Amino acid sequence: MTQLHDTRSAVEPDLAAVDARLARHFAERISAASAYDPSYRRLWESARDAADGGKRIRPRFVLTAYRGLAGARAGAGAADQEAARTAAVAYELLHTAFLLHDDVIDGDTVRRGRPNVAGAFRAEAVARGADSGRGRRWGAAGAILAGDLLLHAASSTLGRVQVDEWTRERLLDILDHGVFVTAAGELADVALAERLGPDAPALQDVLAMTEHKTAAYSVSGPLMTGALLAGGGEDVLAPLAEYGRLVGIAFQLGDDLLGVFGSEDVTGKSIVSDLRQGKETSLIAYARGTARWSDVAPSLGRGDLDRREAGRLAALLEECGARRFVERLLAEYVERAIAVLDTPSIPAALSEPLTDVARSCIGRIA
Repeated sequence: MTQLHDTRSAVEPDLAAVDARLARHFAERISAASAYDPSYRRLWESARDAADGGKRIRPRFVLTAYRGLAGARAGAGAADQEAARTAAVAYELLHTAFLLHDDVIDGDTVRRGRPNVAGAFRAEAVARGADSGRGRRWGAAGAILAGDLLLHAASSTLGRVQVDEWTRERLLDILDHGVFVTAAGELADVALAERLGPDAPALQDVLAMTEHKTAAYSVSGPLMTGALLAGGGEDVLAPLAEYGRLVGIAFQLGDDLLGVFGSEDVTGKSIVSDLRQGKETSLIAYARGTARWSDVAPSLGRGDLDRREAGRLAALLEECGARRFVERLLAEYVERAIAVLDTPSIPAALSEPLTDVARSCIGRIA
């Protein structure tokens, strides 16, 4: 049995335990919420539904780093697997919180093919006789409060990990950094979409926003958390942080491509939403400097953009070379991420699955 197979085999029961703990967390909160207004119980039920069905990417990073490093380091047995599982739960709660807030910011009412918290509460208000404006406010209030509750739950869960005080503080510092940087990225994303800057955003502005919004809490933070719990020092944490930064950008570049050229039936991601919202993606940043920009610009960000027009814009973005450019850029980030893992401090049991993750960023719409 290879080290790669050992790591993956160990992670699967860990993920099952994470799912069980998430279910228990929400069951307890739903039960406690029943003592209050019925809407509060429904809020927690909607939050539970929002956490259900995710890919568990962030818990998988926590657990892959822990398992991949723990099996290869002397003394790593001192790091309890229960601590790694608890930390994995915390990062999934954090991710769900960000999704809830992101939906409010974007005005979305559906996620994963079903009403999100904002959508469910909005529909409830309308069913009770509210007009569309009041319904939107009720939906936004529910999603914001649910996100706030899960943000607190994430830090509270991580703070209860059974480790020494120094390690606990380091874990919380990593989480805090992830939240801090992600908020900066989210704000920059809105600023770019709303054209709030004095100049048209350059590609480096878009990539910086992408890095801040995605990489720190989705990849770097979970990997560093798992490695720290396995006894990893700075010689491990530093390359994992850099790997996470690069792969986080690669993931988002892939999402930029999926948002225009993907298949909704396969990805569940709208091919109209990004264009309708006028999001400043890597595709748009490149297209702005081409001769076809004058054909793209009038339709970008139109609230009434339909699928036919979205298809026309996709064709223009392909003709001007934006798709080809972003695909090449994505491949470059993937190769740089893989190169970071080539260090004696990262054992094969960890570098091999992380290499596969990086490479999986390529060809997601093939």
